[in-house]
Amino acid sequence: MSMPAPEETPRRSNPLHLALAFASGGLLTLMAHFNGTLGFHGGPLFASWTAHATGTVAALVFLAILALLSRGKRAGQSQEKKTRAPLWAYLGGVSGALTVILTSESVNSPVALSGTLALGLAGQVAFSLVADMFGLLGLSKRRLTLNDFGSVALIAAGSALIILFGRGAP
Repeated sequence: MSMPAPEETPRRSNPLHLALAFASGGLLTLMAHFNGTLGFHGGPLFASWTAHATGTVAALVFLAILALLSRGKRAGQSQEKKTRAPLWAYLGGVSGALTVILTSESVNSPVALSGTLALGLAGQVAFSLVADMFGLLGLSKRRLTLNDFGSVALIAAGSALIILFGRGAP
C-alpha cells in the first residue's frame, strides 16, 4: 500500500508542530551525546544494544499505561479502520540501530558532537531530497528547485565550518 497523496492546497505550519520538531532536534542531540558516551565506555555495538533495550522497556511501560487508560472506553465505541503499514516501514529499527552505532563512533572522533549532528543533518536533507525527487518510499515525486540545492549547499558549508574551524579543531 502506498501513502495517500498529499493535499493539493498548501497548509500553514502549525506553531506547535514547529516547536515539537525543534524539541526533537534537542532530544536528538541528547541522544547522540548519551550514545556517544556509551560508545566511548563500551563500544558502538554496546551503545546500540543499550539504547534499544532502554527504548523497548520505555515503550512497554508507555503501552501498559495506555492500555490502563483505555480500559474505560465503551465497548460499543467505533474504532477507525487501520491499514497495514508497508513492509519497508519496519526497517526503521534497522536504520535506528545503524544510526546509533555510526553516531557513537563519530561523536568520539575529531568530528565531535556538533560535527556529527551537522553532517547528520546534511545527510538527512540530501536523502530527503532524493526521496522527493524519485518518489521513494511511497512519497509523491516532486521537482527539485534551486532553493533545495541552495539549502543543501548552506548546510554543507555550515558543517564544514563547524568541523574545520570549530573549537578543538586540529
